[in-house]
Amino acid sequence: MNKFSWYEAKSVEDALEQVNSTVSEQLYESGKEAAIFKSGGIDVFDWIKEGLLKPQKIINIRNIPGLDKISYDRKEGLSIGANVTLAEIASNEEIKINYPALHQAVIHAATPQLRNMSTLGGNIAQRNRCWYFRSADHECFRKGGDRCFARHSDHGQNENHAIIDNGSCVSIHASSIATALMAFKASVVIVNSDGKKKKVLMDDFFVSAGEDISMETILQSKELITDIVLPPFSKNTKSAYLKHVARESYDWSLGDVAVVMEVSGNTCKSASIVLGAAAPVPYRSLQAEEAMEKKDINQQNALAAAEAAMSIARPLSKNGYKVPLFVSIIKQAILEIT
Repeated sequence: MNKFSWYEAKSVEDALEQVNSTVSEQLYESGKEAAIFKSGGIDVFDWIKEGLLKPQKIINIRNIPGLDKISYDRKEGLSIGANVTLAEIASNEEIKINYPALHQAVIHAATPQLRNMSTLGGNIAQRNRCWYFRSADHECFRKGGDRCFARHSDHGQNENHAIIDNGSCVSIHASSIATALMAFKASVVIVNSDGKKKKVLMDDFFVSAGEDISMETILQSKELITDIVLPPFSKNTKSAYLKHVARESYDWSLGDVAVVMEVSGNTCKSASIVLGAAAPVPYRSLQAEEAMEKKDINQQNALAAAEAAMSIARPLSKNGYKVPLFVSIIKQAILEIT
């Protein structure tokens, strides 16, 4: 681990003034150094320990006032500060009752110890967990290399990787909480160094590998997430979340799904269905949504929606099991709405 200086940011503006403007160009070049933000710090310190990131300065934003609040407004909806921990979200009764899919996603994320440290902003901004991407010995596409080791290596390990939108990078995004947030059509509030704020839908916050192989989100080097905002809840809004892992205790997702529906009786008026661990970013299944809209919520229609979602799946050499897995959990999540 290289030596670095530590700076305690007093405000968002203070933090943005400190950051190195060339950080985004220096992240994977081991001979260069940059300033970086740190909140919970779990992902940041993983990068540093692996020698993939060698910052000259770490700017601690964890103690900035105002970024650790949860509030609700009938017009604006639910606002969760970027520094709110996953444990605080898990213990919030309003979220548990009115946004159950988000609550379920959070309590199934990481361990209790990690939830006490991890912040929501850091969780959605973390990089993917592909073992080749995280290896200093493998220069993959995302790090400026000329190949995807998971896809093309003779012994490539891709059993946990993407089955949708996997034409270039086949990694999957690490945040299963983002799956639920996107299903609720949440927005991310971002502020830049000029103090200007922008509110971006989760669907537009993530960047597909086909758009830009070097990016996973639109977040730039001199920008910070301040809040994540969910639309106001309605008594007709129902939601469910399911996650499948290899071990019951704690493991990265093999497949997860969040379903948010506007219902009338047992009929789906509109559906929002998002898949996690299926593509390089959280993936909205328009096929499943269209299959469920204006339909009764029953076994037949739920199965048809799940199969529609997987109609575009293109599994790799070792992850074909994900197709029936997703069919099962999508169907089950839809049926849980009732």
